[in-house]
Amino acid sequence: MSFRSTGKYDLVICDIDGCLCPESQAPINGPALSRIAEHNRWALQREDRPLVTLCSGRPIGFVEAMARFIHNTRIPCVGENGVWLWRPDVNAFDLDPTITAEHLEIVHEASALLRSRYAAEGVILQPGKTAAVSLYHADTDYLHSITPAVEDELLGRGWPFRVTMTWLYINIDLQHVSKATGIDRLFQQTGIDPARTAGIGDTLSDQFIADRVAFFACPANAKAEIRKSASYISPFEEIDGVLDILRHLTD
Repeated sequence: MSFRSTGKYDLVICDIDGCLCPESQAPINGPALSRIAEHNRWALQREDRPLVTLCSGRPIGFVEAMARFIHNTRIPCVGENGVWLWRPDVNAFDLDPTITAEHLEIVHEASALLRSRYAAEGVILQPGKTAAVSLYHADTDYLHSITPAVEDELLGRGWPFRVTMTWLYINIDLQHVSKATGIDRLFQQTGIDPARTAGIGDTLSDQFIADRVAFFACPANAKAEIRKSASYISPFEEIDGVLDILRHLTD
């Protein structure tokens, strides 16, 4: 399940929303995504460039689909901000073993509470999550306005959550689970050396990626906070930026 290239890096750990596709409902750039798949096919055949894997807050089913599209058949992908790893070589889904039945019950209670508080205002809980909650509303300004109240409500009950805002969602994650813990499990399973890895992200939640890799880069649309951690910022946005970063890593 490991991978080794003849280049400087063996692995690129890439966020999805804002990097490989828009976080909104806008269409995915299929031709550009196919170029990522071509990159991975060459990586696996020639072993002369880093393989691209995924690390996302999206539900693991979405991450699996994207991983299959980009032809990552070897290295685990991180989904739901560290809750899950999907192992493409054996089609296995690994839940973070530190997540207990009590944690799952707390997430269930938080979901019910937030639905009762905000569903009438048009807030939707993103489907498909196991041990986290993501809130969406068509009016992003409204989500920003309720974020402090959501955090106060949850933490005031003594629940162990981390509350953050992406471009379009409020993410509510267990405090001890993150993209970083997911990446750590990825390294443990594969034996890949973190010193031979690169990462790509666009929002502050991707600091967890930046902290685990040797080289971190952002597309042009990245938020100001995460740009501070980047060694390279592409002049191009989203997937065009990712393709540019891959060229930068392999030149």
